[in-house]
Order: sequence, then C-alpha cells, then structure tokens
Amino acid sequence: MRRRLLLQAALAMPAVARAEKTATLRFIPQANLTSLDPIWTTATVTNNHGYYVYDTLYSAGPDGRPKPQMAEGHEVSADGRVWRIRLRDGLMFHDGTPVRGSDCAASIARWCKRDSLGQIMDALVEKWSAPDDRTMEIRLTRPFPMLLDALGKTDASVPFVMPERMARTDPMKAVTEVVGSGPYRFLPDEYVSGARVAYAKFDRYVPRQEAPVWATGGKIAYFPRVEWNVIPDPSTAASAIIRGEADWWERPFNDLLPEMLRNPGVTSMIADPAGRTSILRFNALHPPFDNPKVRRAIMAAVNQEDYMRAAVGDDRELWRFCKSMFPCGTPYATEDVGAALIRGDLALGKKLLAESGYKGEKIVIVNPTDFPSIGPLGQVSAALLTEMGMNVDLRESDWGTVVQRRASRESVDKGGWSIFHTTGSASGWGNPAVAAPVRGLGAKGWFGWWDGPKLETMVEEWLAAATETEQTRLAHAIGRMVLEEAPSIPLGQFFIRTVFRKSIAGLLQGSSPYPWNIRPV
Repeated sequence: MRRRLLLQAALAMPAVARAEKTATLRFIPQANLTSLDPIWTTATVTNNHGYYVYDTLYSAGPDGRPKPQMAEGHEVSADGRVWRIRLRDGLMFHDGTPVRGSDCAASIARWCKRDSLGQIMDALVEKWSAPDDRTMEIRLTRPFPMLLDALGKTDASVPFVMPERMARTDPMKAVTEVVGSGPYRFLPDEYVSGARVAYAKFDRYVPRQEAPVWATGGKIAYFPRVEWNVIPDPSTAASAIIRGEADWWERPFNDLLPEMLRNPGVTSMIADPAGRTSILRFNALHPPFDNPKVRRAIMAAVNQEDYMRAAVGDDRELWRFCKSMFPCGTPYATEDVGAALIRGDLALGKKLLAESGYKGEKIVIVNPTDFPSIGPLGQVSAALLTEMGMNVDLRESDWGTVVQRRASRESVDKGGWSIFHTTGSASGWGNPAVAAPVRGLGAKGWFGWWDGPKLETMVEEWLAAATETEQTRLAHAIGRMVLEEAPSIPLGQFFIRTVFRKSIAGLLQGSSPYPWNIRPV
C-alpha cells in the first residue's frame, strides 16, 4: 500500500511542478456566479462552484452507482433502519477545523429540506446523530434502500458537506460564508460578482487513492490557483481562448467553435455524453399557468426544432428531439406520449388557448442575456406566445438575476414571474426521485411549485417497488402524467462541446466541469 502511494506521488510530481510554474488555470464559466450556496439554489453555476469548495460523503460515476468519497464506508442494521457512516481519516475544513460526524449530519439534514429526493428521505428520518467525531448515524422509521443514492447525488442539488455552524442556517436562506473541505478554497476578498471568482489549492486536502471518474475517486488539485473570468460576450470569450488569454471555456457558443478549432492550440470534447435536457418551466402558483389547459395549449404549439436551432445551432450531432421529461436514452424516457402532446402546431395551440379560459393575463418571461444555451430559449418562447395572442413581457437580465428572481413566489405585478427556461443533466433528471421538474411537491418543491399529489403517491410506490419491471412501469406512468399536466415542457436534448487550450490535459467528463485532475502539458 505504501509503495503504491509513493509511486503515485512520484508520477504526479512532474505535473505538480509544471502547475506550480504555470500557477493559474484560467476558466470561463457558463454564467455569472451570484449565489454561493449550492444547497439553497439548484443553479448549475453554483453547483459547479460547490465542487471546488465542498466534498460529499458519496458520489457516482457514469454507471450511477454511489461510491464512498468522504466516507470510509458504512454499516446498516439488520432491519435496515440504522445507517452508520464512517468518515475517512484526515478530513479538514478550510478554516482549519476537522470534519466531524456532526458536521455531516447537520449538512445532510439541511440538504434534505431543499432537495426532492432528500425530502422523501427526511420524512423517514427519526434522528440525525454523531456517535463520535468520525461517525454519522441516521436512524429511520422504516428502511430506505435509496439512502446512498441520495447521498451520492451528483447534480441538481448535490449534498455537499459544510461546517455544522453553517449547516444550521435556515435552509430557506442562503449561506453567505464559504467554508468547505474540498480541494480548493474560495477566496472571498477576490470575488467580484459579474467579473471574477478565485480559488486556491487547499494544501491539507487528502484525496482518495482511486483514479478519478466523474465526481468519484482522487481529486488531485494540480494548479495552485483557479480563476473564473466571467465573460458574457461570446465573441470576447472566443478571442480569449484563441489568443491564449484563457485556458478553458465551459460552454462555448457553438457558432464560434469552427473558428476556435482552426487554431492549432485549441481542442474540444463532449463534456457529458449523456447530454442535457432543455425545458420551459411554468409558475403554477398564479394565473394563467395555474390552469393546466393554458399550459397544454402552449405545449401543443411548441416546435422543438425552433428551440434547439436557436440555442444550440445547426449541427445535428449536438442536439436531438426529445419529447420526454426523463432524458432520452435513459430507461424511463416516454417519447411516445410527448410526441402526441408536443406537436409544433401553432393553429392547434391557438385553438386550445381560446378554449382554455385565458383572460389576457400578463406573462413575464425571465430570461438571461449571458447564457448562450438558455437565453435563446426564452426568446423563442416570447415570440411563440406573442404569435399565439398572449400578453408577453420578456424581462432579460444576467443569469444571476434570473436565479434570484425565480425564487420569488409573488405575482408578476409584485416582482414575480410566469416562465423561465433552464437545462438539466441526465444524471440530475434521470429518475422520479431526483428529477426536481418532474415532482409535484407544491410549495415544498422546485421553482414553479406545481402541486401533484397523485404523482407524489406514484413516486412513493416507485421507491417501494420490489422489482425493476415494476419500477419501470411506474416511472413511465409518472412521465406520462407530468407531460399531461405540463408543469414543464421539454424543448429538446443537447450535448455540450467544451473547448480548451492544448496546454492543459486531464479534463474529466461528467455533469460538471470538475477542477481536479487538470494539469499543464
């Protein structure tokens, strides 16, 4: 064991030395970082920030199976009601305090209040405790076989661990201090929203010894420093990559890819082979979208090709039709139902709208101007709804402002919203438990707050299903119901080609642009 560790350290030394000389990895994120709390918001950019700073008890690779990360291992009682999770030795927070079982218990308890799968788990928790500093205990009222799947969630609300004093914060309020135990430290004095985010390597981080795959395995930070340079203008970002002023652009504008890739020092790869689903999300609390007939009228008029070409471009290798709330290519996709409802038929949409009882209420679409894969979606929707005869108010701003505003449950005349658009990964939206846009939790649920008690009953049945066949049957029924009720509309599935300079290597595929394993060449 010691010999293997010494060999790994020796092999890593040249890359570490080169990184020390290069000093800084220069990264262009997908959008501005406005919220620093990845538990309070599901914004992907905040989730990505979370992977720098925080760590997780478990995580998963492309097979979806949870693997220990901060955890050394676990024990489960014979009746399945008591889980004891043992922490790895040497875990340390960035403020110099050791990671304790009580930190983990408080962090996961807070996460459970915000996440859809966590809320199911939370309803079964009798007690959170920490028998000692290296142990976390979860006592349940009945067995919950998906507990490790919950703790190993990799996207769309990741159960990151933070100090207990921070984890005691009201889950409905964002934590503003950033202290984790991950491979990089957040540098608050250098944070300028809309311009720059900076991180420094945490020298006391102890990585696992397994090879890194997605968010699992050893998280070795080769660069002493990472800088996020927020560049809203795609042409400016492309020029920075071409001129060598930036090393990596997370989500390039696809129309600019050919120009960048003509440069011999630039290359690219598909970030997540499973792709991402684009959706239109309604606010079901207020008129007119508290009425499912109005939602279905818009669904009938939606033409996915219009959305995908606007947001992704004309390269058909980078997008596909996907008329399912569960990502296409996964076992639970329900494309047959979606094909009958998402028609791309404007005349039918107008007819259904006339029959729905729509009274001309103002529709506020909140939409980002600095997010190439989302902004065009809102513009297509604004044009479509206007053509249908609806009273549309397109409110465009930076993504951070959209993230802040979509948390409001007020009516549009009091600063609320009617529609926003977003995207989610196959791992984040792949089954009824983890897919927040699918759930019908009402006021306790995801933005839009659709209330679907019948669907929630089916989710409970899915969780308790004894066979894979029964789970699949129930998941398909859930997918059908969500499409018929239309709290969201799927707009297509796309694939991100991330672009970077050939001066760096080791980028990992997955649902997030992970900062570890990246080294200078």
